[in-house]
Parts: sequence; structure tokens; C-alpha cells
Amino acid sequence: MNRRITGLVLVPLLLFGALAGATSAAAASTEIKVGTTKLGKIVVNGKGMSAYFYDLDKANSGKSACSGVCLSYWPPILSGSAKPNVLGISGRVSTITRSKGKRQITINGRPIYTYALDKAPGDVNGQGAQGIWHVLSAAGREIKATSLVTPSRTPTPSASSTDAYKRSY
Repeated sequence: MNRRITGLVLVPLLLFGALAGATSAAAASTEIKVGTTKLGKIVVNGKGMSAYFYDLDKANSGKSACSGVCLSYWPPILSGSAKPNVLGISGRVSTITRSKGKRQITINGRPIYTYALDKAPGDVNGQGAQGIWHVLSAAGREIKATSLVTPSRTPTPSASSTDAYKRSY
């Protein structure tokens, strides 16, 4: 009788453990997803590091314009398969093949990268770098703003301010 009860308790626990492991494995293998930063919700890699577009990359060219020293500052976001594991991305996700057969993830036909000087999840230190590196929305659109933070107060005009008609207010 005790063996029967033990078996009845043990089987559900084992099943629960297997399901929990599968769920955490799937979450851990997410290669790109949506994360929150001071610029709002953007694409990040599986570790939460911001993803960037490079303006010199041509959409749907199947190539990356970043090579050599560029790659030491802007590592490509790679995938283990031709169909990356994504979460919350509405843009068209695919890959291009880099040297040595590595697959770089693309969104709407453009390769994506991280920035070596982003040190923690949510950092956006590469935003606007050289005027050609930009974070991107889940839809795969460049976000060119350097800050989406709204000021808490609107400045009040001083007594010496004038408008376009030279009127004081």
C-alpha cells in the first residue's frame, strides 16, 4: 500500500519537474525578445542586452557591412538555427550566414548587433553612435531618439520672452 501511495505522489512531482524544466529551458534559449530601457521597449538579446541596427547595412542584401574592428565593438547577435527563438517580436525575423557558417539574426532583413560598451541589460550606450547605430522596436523600426524621457515640468517663459511677432509675454 505504501508503495502505491508513494508512486501516486511521485509521478505528478516528476511530471511537474519535467514541465518546469522544459519551460525554463525554452525561456533560457530565447535569442531575442522585447526589453524595457530608458528609450522604451526595444529589441534585446536573450541576456537582455540592447540590439542595434547599423545604417550601412542594406535590408535584404543577405550581408553585413560590419567587419574587422567594427565587430569588436558591435558583435552580431547570432542564432543556433535558421529560425531564431524569439519572444514578443512582431518584425520579420530571419538570419544571414556570416563567415564560418555562423547565423546572424536579422529583423526586417537587417542584421542586428549588440554594443560592447553596454555593460548591463537595458544599457543603450550605443544609441546614435556616429549617427549610424540605432536601437529598434519590436516591429523592427529604428528608434532614432536619444531619450524618450518626458520632462516632469514644462519651462515657463520669462517676462522677457517674445513670440514670432515680437510680442512679449
